[in-house]
Amino acid sequence: MLFPFVKYQGTGNDFVIMDNRDKQFPIGNHEAVVQICHRNFGIGADGFILIEKDPKADFYMRYFNADGYEGSLCGNGSRCAIHYAKSLGLTNETLTFSAADGLHHAQCIGDSIALELHDVYSWEMRDEALFLNTGSPHHVVFVADINAVDVATQGPLIAHGAPYFSDGTNVNFVQVLDENTMAIRTYERGVEAETLSCGTGVTAAALAVHIMQKTEKTTLSFETRGGNLQVSFNPGDNVYESIVLQGPAAAVYTGNWELV
Repeated sequence: MLFPFVKYQGTGNDFVIMDNRDKQFPIGNHEAVVQICHRNFGIGADGFILIEKDPKADFYMRYFNADGYEGSLCGNGSRCAIHYAKSLGLTNETLTFSAADGLHHAQCIGDSIALELHDVYSWEMRDEALFLNTGSPHHVVFVADINAVDVATQGPLIAHGAPYFSDGTNVNFVQVLDENTMAIRTYERGVEAETLSCGTGVTAAALAVHIMQKTEKTTLSFETRGGNLQVSFNPGDNVYESIVLQGPAAAVYTGNWELV
């Protein structure tokens, strides 16, 4: 059976996206998702996304990590899914969609997508790092030189070490460049490697920068390995509200994948 797909990238974080409104894709076939995401034996991607019907929103985004299993919210994947859904005529410039963590609002501004994330009410200091959840769990550690970090070695040690273990966490290394601009590198669980960009990771880092009083700004720019993202938010009394992640999403190519 042939499944049409579109390969997308959002600041270098890449995804294979399929229209699954007819419910034909076997979502329990983890091996199929692994093969699709494999860069040598498949299409190659950091994640896999299905666009499905949702009675309470314009569409539902079903997200899979490259390990074949459904994951938590993916910020860059959400922006790519929105761009694709708009090309299908499912959305307008202002829209709502559902994901693993519930309903989200978003706005299309040309090829840039502004995605609103849920309010964040809690965070936890862990040694000199900060742990918080922005739709996915994130460990944020600040470094003096982003280019000197051995992400491939340090990332998995933190991601699956105490107190995270088998559940794992995403790990973000952040360098403050100035009060408006940060550089970031992320080790993603599920991918089990450094990715060129992580949307929920950038969002977690933006809140962490403010929580740790490294800046008073509430609109921050982030330099990832794959491009630039912007995060804005409103800090309140033990809460961060109106959190918006904005950045580009672009289709790379289309094709058909055969399930055998």
